Amino acid sequence: MSKKISFCIIAISIFQWGFSQKKDENIGSEVVNIVKPYTPTISDAFKVKEIPAAEEEIPEPKLPIKYQIFSFPVASTFIPSKGKAADVDKEELEKGFSNYALLGVGNYGTVNAEVFIAHQLNRTDYVGALLHHLSSQGGIKNVKLNDKFYTTGLDITYGSRTKDLQWNVDLGVKNQIINWYGLPSENILFADESIVKIDAQQSYNTIELGGKMDFKDGLFSHANILFKRFSDKMGSGENRFFVKPEFDFDIVNQKVKALFELDYVGGSFERDFFNTGGMKYSNIIFGTKPSFLYQQDDLSVTIGAGVFYTSSTFNDVSEGKLFVYPNVKASYRLVGDLMIAYAGAEGGVNQNSYADFVGQNPFVSPTLYIVPTSNAYDLYIGMKGKLASAVSFNVKGGYNSQIDKAFFQSNTYAVTNSNDKGYVNGNSFQVVYDDLTTISVFGEIKADFSKKASLVLSGTYNNFSTRNIEKAWNLPQLKVESTLNMDFTDKWYGGIQLFFVGERTDLVTVQDQTVLIPTFTNQQVTLDSYFDLNANVGFKYNKRLTAFLRGNNLANQQYNRWANFPVQCIQVLLGGIYKFDF
Repeated sequence: MSKKISFCIIAISIFQWGFSQKKDENIGSEVVNIVKPYTPTISDAFKVKEIPAAEEEIPEPKLPIKYQIFSFPVASTFIPSKGKAADVDKEELEKGFSNYALLGVGNYGTVNAEVFIAHQLNRTDYVGALLHHLSSQGGIKNVKLNDKFYTTGLDITYGSRTKDLQWNVDLGVKNQIINWYGLPSENILFADESIVKIDAQQSYNTIELGGKMDFKDGLFSHANILFKRFSDKMGSGENRFFVKPEFDFDIVNQKVKALFELDYVGGSFERDFFNTGGMKYSNIIFGTKPSFLYQQDDLSVTIGAGVFYTSSTFNDVSEGKLFVYPNVKASYRLVGDLMIAYAGAEGGVNQNSYADFVGQNPFVSPTLYIVPTSNAYDLYIGMKGKLASAVSFNVKGGYNSQIDKAFFQSNTYAVTNSNDKGYVNGNSFQVVYDDLTTISVFGEIKADFSKKASLVLSGTYNNFSTRNIEKAWNLPQLKVESTLNMDFTDKWYGGIQLFFVGERTDLVTVQDQTVLIPTFTNQQVTLDSYFDLNANVGFKYNKRLTAFLRGNNLANQQYNRWANFPVQCIQVLLGGIYKFDF
């Protein structure tokens, strides 16, 4: 077989060699003439209009897949790197001191002194004491009686603060001396020898012991208890005791609050105004004011009522009354905290006492008739919120009805009065009672421009209506208050306070001078409105020592706060405060 293949290859090679060009042989050349240039064209293309048939796919149902995870612990060796807080500029905090001493002196022989001492006994318990004194030697122009006054008091507190309970016990003593200097010399003719014999000095003494408790959790939430002994140099004495516990609990997911009150006041006066006999009184108030709170979204409603029983005794004549009051409050957030509408209807019983009347008007006579005041209902509607991030407002309108509202009225003067004490010369005040209805409008604006400047402006307008007496004695229709405090620099600070009080009406004794034998009648008088401008400025010499300068009644108005009782004109007080620690 291999021999045949070799023979064929040799034969083919010989045949090709025979037809191949010889080395020197010339095959010649030919000429080609092109008659027309080549112009290629492209024919039109046509789309195939036939739509290919597509077979419809039938979706197959998904098969459920079951996962089964077998977990086992794996030790982690990853350690995150510790973050570093960004540096911020820290403000240097002013060092606080637990104690201070204040001393100031001014014109009219004014002395103002305070010493406050506090000490933290341990982590929870603390003790503190405040000794204060304010006095003036008087000197009001055109006043014929001595008008000096002074007040000295000592308050001691001991308390404890823990996680679940806060409580404190307070002990206070105070002595106050005033003078019934408001002699109505313009209305009544007093002989000089009669004025010299008038002993117009009165002295008040107070001893009180009380305490408070606040519980964070539990049924019992708060309690307030107080015992007060109040007396004067005229033989008057009064005891006051009250206890007011509060309870908080839940019923059917509703928050329920119950307030209880037991309030007793009892005392005696050595004589009545016309020296016909002594005066003895006692008043007991017992009641409760339960309520529950309902909240939903932006609406908050408190619904409840108050039930109180009062027992009053005057000179062995007793009377008991039962009162039921509304206790409903509601608020709705119209625009978050920027605008909140609120309304309410509330009521209650207010205990009146000799000590409270002296706190409002120290020139009362120790011959007062004292009974509680029933606040039948106080209806109000208002709106509060923010005008800007640092400006808040509060406006409110109200309608209030009070039964046995107490009014201060000037005592009458009578030459036939057998009482020879210093308060019977038309220079003191009594308390009269009547039913009062008040329509009021209140507005307030607070602005914190910065940490160094703040402004508070508030005003109240009242329209009074009485049942039996002619006027709402000594109650102003309009009151406006404004306070501006500023820190000028790190060392200097100051403030301005402005008080405006509208006209008041009183009933005073007027002498008829047209006859030889004098007669006396009661006549209405209108006390002029007044404004009192006060200012203060201080300089912080260092962290411990601060000097201050205060000015009161800078408008130099010798207005009458009460009928025939003018106040001191411009008052300037210069002093300093020293802070320290033990």
